[in-house]
Amino acid sequence: MAAQNQSFSLKLAALLEQIYPDLDCTILSSQVIEAFWPDGAHRRKRGRVPGNNQWSERDSLLITYGNSIVDGQHKPLDLLHDFLGRHLKGVIDGVHILPFFPYTSDDGFAVTDYRAVNPVLGDWADISRIGAEFKLMSDLVLNHVSSQSMWFNAYLQGHQPFDRFFFEAEPTDDLSSTVRPRTHPLLREVETANGTRHVWCTFSHDQVDLDFRNPQVLLEFFRVMRLHIDKGVRIIRLDAVAFLWKQIGTTSIHLPQTHAIVRLMRLLADYAVEPVILLTETNVPKAENLSYFGNRNEAHAVYNFSLPPLVLHAMLSGTAEVLNRWQGAMPPAQMGCAYLNFTASHDGIGMRPAEGLLSSDAIAQVIQSVRDFGGRVSMRALPGGGEAPYELNITWYEAMKGTFAGPDGWQFDRFMASQTLVMALEGIPAIYIHALLGTKNDLEGIEKSGHNRAINRHRWDYSVLNTALADPESDQARVMTELLRRMTIRRKQPAFHPNATQFTLHGDARIFGIWRQSLERDQSIFALHNVSADMLTISPQTINLIDGEDWIDLLSGQRIDPASPEISFAPYQCRWISNRA
Repeated sequence: MAAQNQSFSLKLAALLEQIYPDLDCTILSSQVIEAFWPDGAHRRKRGRVPGNNQWSERDSLLITYGNSIVDGQHKPLDLLHDFLGRHLKGVIDGVHILPFFPYTSDDGFAVTDYRAVNPVLGDWADISRIGAEFKLMSDLVLNHVSSQSMWFNAYLQGHQPFDRFFFEAEPTDDLSSTVRPRTHPLLREVETANGTRHVWCTFSHDQVDLDFRNPQVLLEFFRVMRLHIDKGVRIIRLDAVAFLWKQIGTTSIHLPQTHAIVRLMRLLADYAVEPVILLTETNVPKAENLSYFGNRNEAHAVYNFSLPPLVLHAMLSGTAEVLNRWQGAMPPAQMGCAYLNFTASHDGIGMRPAEGLLSSDAIAQVIQSVRDFGGRVSMRALPGGGEAPYELNITWYEAMKGTFAGPDGWQFDRFMASQTLVMALEGIPAIYIHALLGTKNDLEGIEKSGHNRAINRHRWDYSVLNTALADPESDQARVMTELLRRMTIRRKQPAFHPNATQFTLHGDARIFGIWRQSLERDQSIFALHNVSADMLTISPQTINLIDGEDWIDLLSGQRIDPASPEISFAPYQCRWISNRA
């Protein structure tokens, strides 16, 4: 036991030494332990060894706001609980409730109190009730807090310890290398009890960046993590973590101290009695994103951020050539790690992850189609001046309205193909509630809020939604029924384990194809997805469909004969051809 404790202590001290080399890490280690395991709460004797048993093919997530469903009478979290139990129980087993704390802007991401549930939504009992029935994900919004939070107000008044909680810079500092996700001025001038200060604001002037050079800030977030775990949270999403550590004169993104802090959080998660998974949110190009796996010692999971813009391009262009080339070069997740696969989210479709993958002409075509289908484009500031597209704002269902040639009659089929190929990929699938419900662009939301992201943050009136779901001809009923049917099929297939073997198939460019094989090697699935409006055929030999096995398309139930001359595909048809029904 002493040796096991020593191993943990040595790892903890080594990480703290990387982050805070000038501090007494013996004292700081004790403070970390007290923050994460208060009142002598016990921890595991041994840290979890990275393995692929934290998840299975049965795992998937719904992404939703706590008030995506409202009725003006009941607590939104009660309505969400009812919706989850009525429609998703036994099909989707996890739920990411986007920031459910009191806030001032950015639909929850300008937090005023990390320890409270927004009373407009409900209370901790409501959160814990959902967490008892579904694997619950919450946001640790750790880069910044609201300018109206108690922390920032105490900073303005010069109260300790908050007088050192926020990152300050001077207008004369060289900030030209700083990587920016927005176009507003980086620094905000404020008057404090200690004089005029300029605070760093990565995302908005209402979201003031914290200064993790002060270890008290980090300790405060360890206390928040412990509270959330005690309330039933089992997946912790590290929001905007890439920007955590700032250093004037650098890019202030992905700095070594940031990675060391993620490793420290992983160490605590691995020694927690509760099974805790860390997910990093880093909307950046592929290599930068994958760096947050570390050496199997940082995030358990990372968002597959290049996937949404590449799937969008494939569906709009009618060719999976770029998507196939990218997927063929994607490394499998390391042992104990997994990708989180998605298309739609509460944010827009990030374009930074498409850098180096889509040509400027292709990006211009995608942007024009999104605008043609009622969407918006949000920009970011470039180092040295200028702007570039940061994200596309549109609901995913509306983005599937047509192709580069314009709207057509294949919206539903195109949408289903885009979601089905995501379900088949190595990793854990996550679906945003407005994709699940086939929600249209909320242009009124943009007009009211003045923010492009409101287009994909509609609030459904529950009675209106239930009426739509009761009508089998409505978009909502058609989309959700078919998505849940396919998800039900998916979760029964060992070859769709998040870490099962995957190879990219190459052939007709209009088909995005992968081969999945279960870890036990007793099931193979050829997952083939027509991304075009064309009727087409392929030969069973092109995918090495082995004779002597009984092959069946899991999605249609059709038997597939390896000796037949061809396998046909209707426009946007998907086939999961398996040797095991």
